[in-house]
Amino acid sequence: MVLFTLERLTPLPADAAWRRLTDWPRHADVVPLTRVTVRTPPPTGERTVFVARSGVGALAFDDPMEVVVWRPPEGGEPGVCRLAKRGSFVMGWAEIEVQLYGEGTSRVLWREDLRVRWLPGIFDRALGWLARRMFGRAVDGLLKGPETR
Repeated sequence: MVLFTLERLTPLPADAAWRRLTDWPRHADVVPLTRVTVRTPPPTGERTVFVARSGVGALAFDDPMEVVVWRPPEGGEPGVCRLAKRGSFVMGWAEIEVQLYGEGTSRVLWREDLRVRWLPGIFDRALGWLARRMFGRAVDGLLKGPETR
């Protein structure tokens, strides 16, 4: 099991940062070799289910997730989205928090508990390093560039 937290400051207002981070199909634009399919009708909220398929050919796997907490930022209160990973290979949870951090600036916290079936604990350190790097790049990519696809 790997538990990690990423923190980013962005010049985006909290609602714009929230929209970018919770636009599930957009994650495929910033994570190489990944495709995201939303299985429930919009809008996103609790019980939204989506699947990130990562890899190539026989080395690909599905990472199904369900939104179990959905509280967009509002009235100065931070936004919180918690995802439960429902897969048989990748398990755990992810939590995205977006809060106002100053005039037009936001603070993003991405917390994740990541478990990979059949991966012995001896590899947790390497998995943690890889996950922080991969998710850090994804968060950075989501917070940059155009908001719409």
